[in-house]
Order: sequence, then C-alpha cells, then structure tokens
Amino acid sequence: MDKNIRYRISFLNNGKTYELFARDVYQDELYGFVTIEGVLFGERSQVVVDPSEERLRTEFEGVERFHVPMHALIRIDEVTAVGTPRIHDAGAVGGNVHAFPGLPGKGGS
Repeated sequence: MDKNIRYRISFLNNGKTYELFARDVYQDELYGFVTIEGVLFGERSQVVVDPSEERLRTEFEGVERFHVPMHALIRIDEVTAVGTPRIHDAGAVGGNVHAFPGLPGKGGS
C-alpha cells in the first residue's frame, strides 16, 4: 500500500461543513460511525494565516482519532497531497449538497 495516500473528508458538524485531511479512514466498530485517524494540517510557515484552519487546528489539537456518524459524511476522497483544511457554512458547499432533513416534531404532521 502506498504510504503517500491521504484522505480528504467532508462532513457536517453543527451547521458547518468541515473539510479535513487524515492518514486513515475506516468503518468503526460503533455501528453507523466512521473513524478518522491522524488529522493532518499544512505547513505553519506561511505568512498568511487562514482563521478557519487555525480554528480547526485548535479544535483537533491532541485528538488521535474521532468518530463521525455516517449520515454526517458528505464525501471521502483519496488524495496524494495534503491541502488546507476548512470550515464553511453548510449552504456554501456548492448548492446541490444539503443536510438530510430531520424528523418532524412529536406533535404530529
């Protein structure tokens, strides 16, 4: 297996779309979850700092692996180069990707 293979994972979290890069992605032992392991970030030596990348860096600092519910996943791509991780509004993805609608309230309908 090629050691240069990395994964770009897009998923929904609290009304935002997260786009991260990781070393490993696999089906979790927890039913309905995917494990993302070894989150990767670009080089810090850049003069321009992206605030969303810094937010992700602090949010995932010290995290070895985390679990994402399958229904929150948008896309998983196999890539050879690590890009810039981002957070955007869920509606800003491109117009044709939407969150799965929730169940109606308990009152009826």
